[in-house]
Amino acid sequence: MTTGDWTEAEAGDFLRSRRARIRPEEVGLPAHGRRRVPGLRREEVAQLAGVSVDYYIRLEQGRGTSVSDAVLDSVARVLRLDETEHAYLRTVARPRRRRAKPDPAPRVRPGVQALLDGMDRTPALVLDARMDVLAWNALGDAVNGFSRMTAAGRNMPRQVFLDPGARDLYPEWTAVAAQTVAHLRLNAGRYADDPVLCALVGELSLKSEDFRRLWADHEVRECAYGVKQIRHPVAGLLTLPYETLTVPAEPAQTIVAYVPRAGSETAERLALLASWESAGAR
Repeated sequence: MTTGDWTEAEAGDFLRSRRARIRPEEVGLPAHGRRRVPGLRREEVAQLAGVSVDYYIRLEQGRGTSVSDAVLDSVARVLRLDETEHAYLRTVARPRRRRAKPDPAPRVRPGVQALLDGMDRTPALVLDARMDVLAWNALGDAVNGFSRMTAAGRNMPRQVFLDPGARDLYPEWTAVAAQTVAHLRLNAGRYADDPVLCALVGELSLKSEDFRRLWADHEVRECAYGVKQIRHPVAGLLTLPYETLTVPAEPAQTIVAYVPRAGSETAERLALLASWESAGAR
């Protein structure tokens, strides 16, 4: 699969997946009549969006590179896309307008590493668009064990789908897997010219049935904040709310900081991990 092939197919696949989830009666259309596929027909989407059927078909075929914002906004309204899905549609429907360029060898600036190291009570790390872990602080390493992994192993999708221990590490593996795929697809749309990211999707599709199934759902989602559970081999179960911050000078890089509630059991266990880490460093 080349980046160009993926981009041309993605706009149509994404639109078809979104119209399939809407029942005709939800948009004021009669529900009776035999339908070969679930959801709205292309003709119905075109009618509700106020465009010709031929125009909409060309959009689903990846031939709508000159489509206007107004048309995409209308289609997004009919298909009830959320803000993230709407932005994603704009990206994949008009690939030639992309300006984001993949960094073949991303590096974390010393100032960003210093910021991580200064967060001595907060596990923190930096991810790139491929969801490779580029940097971490001592407590982030104590929680995740990045320093003991190979470079290939420090990729979150590979860990989730190809590491045999992932389901034990993440008690809520199903939710983690779905979120990982949804975020990876979002980045694949933003950086469709990145051959390394494209190869990663191909690798996971070949090696993991779970990844193939989730990828076929065409979900897109930002990992802006949330809660992740990790079963640590020493500290036990950690419930870790997280917040993410984009590095201004490197928009493809994201700082992820785990911020458990003060006084919680997880905060106490992290404090113990930090003390063990400090003692081991002496």
